[in-house]
Amino acid sequence: MQLHVSPSMRSITISSSNEFSTDLMKIKLAARHISSRTLFHTILILAFLLPFVFILTALVTLEGVNKCSSIDCLGRRLGPRFLGRVDDSERLARDFYNILNEVSTQEIPDGLKLPDSFNHLVSDMKNNHYDAKTFALVLRAMMEKFERDIRESKFAELMNKHFAASSIPKGIHCLSLRLTDEYSSNAHARRQLPSPEFLPVLSDNAYHHYILATDNILAASVVVSSAVQSSSKPEKIVFHIITDKKTYAGMHSWFALNSVAPAIVEVKGVHQFDWLTRENVPVLEAVESHNGVRNYYHGNHVAGANLTETTPRRFASKLQSRSPKYISLLNHLRIYIPELFPNLDKVVFLDDDIVVQRDLAPLWDIDLGGKVNGAVETCRGDDEWVMSKRLRNYFNVSHPLIAKHLDPEECAWAYGMNVFDLQAWRKTDIRETYHSWLRENLKSNLTMWKLGTLPPALIAFKGHVHILDPSWHMLGLGYQKNTNIENVRKAAVIHYNGQSKPWLEIGFEHLRPFWTKYVNYSNDFIKNCHILE
Repeated sequence: MQLHVSPSMRSITISSSNEFSTDLMKIKLAARHISSRTLFHTILILAFLLPFVFILTALVTLEGVNKCSSIDCLGRRLGPRFLGRVDDSERLARDFYNILNEVSTQEIPDGLKLPDSFNHLVSDMKNNHYDAKTFALVLRAMMEKFERDIRESKFAELMNKHFAASSIPKGIHCLSLRLTDEYSSNAHARRQLPSPEFLPVLSDNAYHHYILATDNILAASVVVSSAVQSSSKPEKIVFHIITDKKTYAGMHSWFALNSVAPAIVEVKGVHQFDWLTRENVPVLEAVESHNGVRNYYHGNHVAGANLTETTPRRFASKLQSRSPKYISLLNHLRIYIPELFPNLDKVVFLDDDIVVQRDLAPLWDIDLGGKVNGAVETCRGDDEWVMSKRLRNYFNVSHPLIAKHLDPEECAWAYGMNVFDLQAWRKTDIRETYHSWLRENLKSNLTMWKLGTLPPALIAFKGHVHILDPSWHMLGLGYQKNTNIENVRKAAVIHYNGQSKPWLEIGFEHLRPFWTKYVNYSNDFIKNCHILE
């Protein structure tokens, strides 16, 4: 930067010191003779202007005079900030937003060839000289395609998980076959359960009676072992295991060969109960033989489903409700417990996908207050995915009969660990109510509810439920992996309800050890069938 004073002292010129020597500022003075006061004011003005002159010089040096004049450069750089205007990058972004909004409502041309990746998109832009509008249209088409692909993959994953959950693992099938063969060839496997001297105990109400209905031998062994090992008085425990005819021999063999003494185990097949006749359970026969029901549970689970109008979570819920187990007689047996065990006064009913972690003896001391069913509620809790169930989650609340008789916001309760007062139950019409609503649902072609045995039980037990402390029964270990591990450790009973059972490959690895700790891996049948190897 250079400062030039004219010989006449009438002007002062400030210019840049580079090779282009551009005049940056010229100051004219009014008088030939400069007074000290004028000189003072001039120096004061120069002191104020010099920083700006420095900025101008720097801009010229950096940008070069071939691009623009220094004033122009300064205007472009500093002007927008002083005036509150956007710079070029902000203006470009605003223009691009406008283009995106414009193409969001346009039809994507048929046959538009889409790049497979972002790199391909950039390459196509260079080769085809896309304008901004074409680029935005192609980008939108790519995003929509990727969203469809991800959605389809998610639904396919849910279908595969549903098939995995409905199938029988090879190891468990092997276990059943080997134990059935053992029943036919080994007299010890056929020994009476329990031994004759313990038969009176089966109807002695001084003992703690548990009922388990299942066709899964491995799961039954875990339920019984965990309950016995967690008990402070295992000699007071009596297990009544009910299974189907095809599994009876294998189930009997397991508990005949693997004693849980001092606890007592009885194994009975449904074919061994004289009370379970067609006359007493006609509605269940109708459920199993109804064509619409069989097609719903055993048919194509995707046919007729509009996947574009549902969410993966809702689709997963619908798939779970179509598990074939929901039309199994074993799954409905709990409603006939008072008739199947006429001499018992109080029992605890357990599902086969639970693990007992604490002594359950105090359950027999709970006063149900004249109620029939002691159960935990499922509408309150930290886990919003599992503990948010109300009647509206199980029923079609728009159906006239449902709307008339049920409050959709009423809290639901859970099967899986239930205390039943059989004396109080026998004084009610719970079984008849259960049958009546099953018939109505069949008549309506399953339009009142879809999910198995719990919905009719929610109606039949209405007014007969005593709410238990939630620490007795923790649910959801087969639903989602974000279960609180500390809460799992504290719960008396943990329930792997949901598709991800611990004996399946799709079970959650960090939750599986709570179940596998009760699997007897030293057993020859377990080892030979490579159970969860």
